[in-house]
Amino acid sequence: MLLDFYIDDVIKNAVKEDINYIDTTADIVIPADQRGCAYFVAKASGVLCGIDVAMRVFALLDDTFECKVYFHDGDKLQKGDVICEFTGNMRCLLKGERTALNLIQHMSGIATETARCAAIVEGTNAAVTDTRKTLPGLRALQKYAVTVGGGKNHRYNLSDGAMLKDNHIDACGGITQAVAALRARLGHMVKVEVETRDLDEVREALAAGADIIMLDNMDCPTMKTAVEIINGKALLEASGGITHDTLREVAETGVDIISIGALTHSVQAFDISMKLS
Repeated sequence: MLLDFYIDDVIKNAVKEDINYIDTTADIVIPADQRGCAYFVAKASGVLCGIDVAMRVFALLDDTFECKVYFHDGDKLQKGDVICEFTGNMRCLLKGERTALNLIQHMSGIATETARCAAIVEGTNAAVTDTRKTLPGLRALQKYAVTVGGGKNHRYNLSDGAMLKDNHIDACGGITQAVAALRARLGHMVKVEVETRDLDEVREALAAGADIIMLDNMDCPTMKTAVEIINGKALLEASGGITHDTLREVAETGVDIISIGALTHSVQAFDISMKLS
């Protein structure tokens, strides 16, 4: 779920960045009282996400704004589908167009890519998750879009759980020492994840009492062996360099989680256009 005040803060920052203090086109060529009608149309096929966020852009700019929404977050779109129709002050519609499209295109792109990945692993034990590789200020929108596409969320931030990555481990002198240091201080609600680079580290992480063990950039035969070693005593997460071509094979190793940074950090925007009617 997305909180209204968070959405409004994101939109206000984006609009301030885009408009600054005047729209030197719309504010000059469009009469202040002119009204208009417009609609969003899908230019590709995929999963919609961010329609309420996009409509909120216009509502914040224009208290007379009205809309009719025909597709909602999670709905599958086909090329040519009219997503929504709306009316309002013409200047405000034009001022808000790019911000609204930027947000809905990005969020729909994430949802569409996540849905594709979720379909690839369907029928296995694995869940597709995101990472913290998100754009500053947009994390909640991006992670929300992952859930709309059928994925799950990894940590929202560094406070959500303890995750010992290679640099933490090297700085602490090893997995066993690092996990022990965490366990001595952590509350009972906080889980510990350990990133491992080989099977020896998998065994050490298990013996140290890790709740989740990440298999970092391991090949599928090695991951299968790791699944046998763990035998359900901890959750296993596969991560690193996973593509559409390798995703199914990774899922079939028996891991519980497959984290994919590309869901958020390099996803292709979903093509949506705004047209006047």
